[in-house]
Amino acid sequence: MTELDPLHKGAKPPQPPQEQPVPGSSEKMNPRPDYGEDSYRGSGRLQDRVAIVTGGDSGIGRAVCLAFAREGADVVVSFLSEDDDARETQRLIESAGRKALLIRGDITEENHCRIIIEETVKNFGRIDILVNNAAYQMTRTSLEEITTAEWDRTFKTNIYANFWLTKAALPHMKPGSAIISTASVNFDMPRPTLAPYAATKAAIVNFTGALAQLLAEKGIRANSVAPGPIWTPLIPSTMPEEHVESFGQQTPLGRAGQPAELAPVYVLLASPEASYISGANVAVTGGKPII
Repeated sequence: MTELDPLHKGAKPPQPPQEQPVPGSSEKMNPRPDYGEDSYRGSGRLQDRVAIVTGGDSGIGRAVCLAFAREGADVVVSFLSEDDDARETQRLIESAGRKALLIRGDITEENHCRIIIEETVKNFGRIDILVNNAAYQMTRTSLEEITTAEWDRTFKTNIYANFWLTKAALPHMKPGSAIISTASVNFDMPRPTLAPYAATKAAIVNFTGALAQLLAEKGIRANSVAPGPIWTPLIPSTMPEEHVESFGQQTPLGRAGQPAELAPVYVLLASPEASYISGANVAVTGGKPII
């Protein structure tokens, strides 16, 4: 029964010390993240729906893309510049028998966010699911180290793009559509070395709660997911080697989560089964409670 034991669903620290340039690559990680390639089984819960996933090239985004495709959705993969990772996500989507559209570019630019929506509608005719997942963070040990440019980039990636994409997508979303945003355990337990990132994650939870109320009369649901430490390329590309080595150790389960362990939550929140779930912030934290 080991395969059912959450203590053993992923590697435990210490991880090999490692660093990568931002935004990082899955292929260069050791151990490589589990995206659910060998484990996720779909059951048609999102059949013939159209989903946009930002940051879909790797990390949580890739696991969500894979799961959505295996549940029957066509998927638009928005990514910054990681072409090899994006092509692998495309391969996984297409191997599930679904269509994949890759859109490369920087979501810190409002015009690019509009392009993502326009290209999705041009290719698929509608939008059923929007997953605001792409994120930026950097580890800093003092406030003095944080530049205005870094502050701007963090907010524009994590929360401005969320606003821009949601606003542009809404005219193309019908009753039954869903908006899902990736928050973080940092929204209510801010790590001091991730101050700008933590602030944006609190904003995401608050914005999602407002959206759920604003959009209820349209039949559109809005929820967020609050991951704890998850083993993705963001970690070795934004944290010092010694933090990477012990990453996940502080959780009650004693390990980082794998992207594949997040995907079922996004599937649920996107699916008709979650028709009465709106305004929620779902914890996937390895045992750490959130408010």
